[in-house]
Amino acid sequence: MTRTVDLNADLGELPGADGRASDLAILRSVTSCAIACGGHAGDAEIMAGTLKAAADEGVAAGAHPSYPDRDGFGRRSLDISSAELEASLATQMSELKAIARELRIPVVHVKPHGALYNDASKDREKAEVIVRAVTSVFGSSVSVICQPDFALATAAEEAGLSVCAEAFIDRAYRADGTLVPRTEPGAVLETEAQRLKQAMDIVVRQTVYLHEGDRILLRAQTLCIHGDSPGAASTAAAVRSHLEAENVIVRSSAFA
Repeated sequence: MTRTVDLNADLGELPGADGRASDLAILRSVTSCAIACGGHAGDAEIMAGTLKAAADEGVAAGAHPSYPDRDGFGRRSLDISSAELEASLATQMSELKAIARELRIPVVHVKPHGALYNDASKDREKAEVIVRAVTSVFGSSVSVICQPDFALATAAEEAGLSVCAEAFIDRAYRADGTLVPRTEPGAVLETEAQRLKQAMDIVVRQTVYLHEGDRILLRAQTLCIHGDSPGAASTAAAVRSHLEAENVIVRSSAFA
């Protein structure tokens, strides 16, 4: 059977001309992107520019909302009410949607960012908040990119949203399938060789190896490289090249 996988990146997070150049380099290798929409990074100008660049490269575009936490880059869990969080997420996604509509570029998926992504994997209430915000803005027209078999995936499926199972090529995993927190040593895979090995293990063997030498099974329809990781563009290009050498079709499910 021919294997197919999507390769995605979180973009629109780095400031200035260097940030736009980095995003463009990554877009030349990936097939989907999630665009920061103001909660942790990004603004209207960056959103518009990233949407246009993605469309020019034939890359499927999605929203990347987060806790409203620009100071912490969305990587801190915030103690805010469900109503406040839902309103913030809806506002973030609505802004991206409006810009995309003006540019006539479809928004095809939503992927929460950072701490919100991790919290919603374990916290059913947070997961339901995200799903309500998504459906209030997009209805059922988008898929939700998230870790499979956790709370957000379940809540999205129960709400009638399609789910795209994600795995990370630049993050270490725990035995329960969750990510090692960034505060712990080894949480981020720093070298291209490490990232490349993990990507190939996930796609070819559906396996992630842990620090202790054990392994877990992990199914994924899309692989993520964080756009703010040093060397992300080079990693994305290397991963795509190696996947295609193994006769893996690298393609966004949105354009399948």
